[in-house]
Amino acid sequence: MKASAPAPDISTRLIHHAYTPPAEFAAPQPGVFKASTVIFPNVAAMRARDWKDKSGYTYGLHGTPTTFLLEERLCELEGGTECVLVPSGLAAIATVGLALLKAGDEVLIPDNAYGPGKDFAVVELARYGITHAFFDALNPDDLAQRITPKTRLVWLEAPGSVTMEFPDLVAQVRICRERGVLTALDNTWGAGLAFAPFDLLGDGSLGVDVSAHALTKYPSGGGDVLMGSVMTRSNALHMKIKLTHMRLGLGVGANDVEAVLRSLPSVELRYAAHDRVARELAQWLHTQPAIAQVLHPAVEGSPGHEHWRALCGAANAGQGAAAGLFSVMIDARYSQAQVDAFCDALRLFKLGYSWGGPISLVVPYHLPSMRSGPTPHLKPGTLVRFAIGLEAAQDLRADLAQALEVMERTPA
Repeated sequence: MKASAPAPDISTRLIHHAYTPPAEFAAPQPGVFKASTVIFPNVAAMRARDWKDKSGYTYGLHGTPTTFLLEERLCELEGGTECVLVPSGLAAIATVGLALLKAGDEVLIPDNAYGPGKDFAVVELARYGITHAFFDALNPDDLAQRITPKTRLVWLEAPGSVTMEFPDLVAQVRICRERGVLTALDNTWGAGLAFAPFDLLGDGSLGVDVSAHALTKYPSGGGDVLMGSVMTRSNALHMKIKLTHMRLGLGVGANDVEAVLRSLPSVELRYAAHDRVARELAQWLHTQPAIAQVLHPAVEGSPGHEHWRALCGAANAGQGAAAGLFSVMIDARYSQAQVDAFCDALRLFKLGYSWGGPISLVVPYHLPSMRSGPTPHLKPGTLVRFAIGLEAAQDLRADLAQALEVMERTPA
């Protein structure tokens, strides 16, 4: 009589337990799938699957149901058709540069663009023989004159980082389209809500080629996730980006993806709430004697306001849409020590980088170190940026008022 095989050890039985939950399950939040290894049913399936599309799963870095779902929902938000997720907004900028540029190429960048993105071109891309030049974001002619036969990519940003100038984005994209140059937009401020990056005119005739988005900001909304996305409507561009994304080994954690998926349904409501309070506070600060200039695209007189109105004015029931972010120039008669005292005296506004979360933030900047070209549209003074959270407007206004009083009492 043949002896029966011994029962497997408990660890083996637990790992290879045969039970599978039934597939029919629906809930408000999607399931979270964490994986490095993906299991194939047989060798034929392993050989047949292609990691480059969403028809199946091959390895965790190439996508899971969780990451595919976020990518598709982000496409719905911004109007793209193809998307990859990266670990941060800066990683999105870097991935675009590495995917679309090679030795001998040139990239043009607005002088008022996100500082770390500029540094990436100045230092990292230069190592690969890729040159760069900065252009005046408020002057489309300056952009047109700087495009050369070597120019392969133009970065755009609406509005500019920290100083908040809103460019004539339509004119910029038209210039690049006429010259056969690709455009990539840092769309973190617009978030897919203020305007449609791939359909600027609303008739499908004009849009950027690539949208980079720091999901760290509004899509996350909690100030606790670092993530970015790169989106396009071109399958050819997407494949270049996706292949570079693969070769760099870029991936995002499933729990972070879950956090963004949970927050995404409320992004429109939160964006509008940030916008409403930011405009109210910007208008109030405009009346304060210590404030030489308010830099907010939706505030009349702010650099590029007319371009914001033309592009974003139809949103929000005709009131236009804008992020909860603005800066001020504190009058030059106040010393750096007094401006620092103002920032330190704020109680509800916390000192911290980033934006889009529930807590209001403030950062003083040294503008001369951030710009290579002249800024005649900016009044003399010290630049301070505010990122408005979700606190009550009256409480934030009272906080600003008491901090301005502290600044007045501080010795120069």
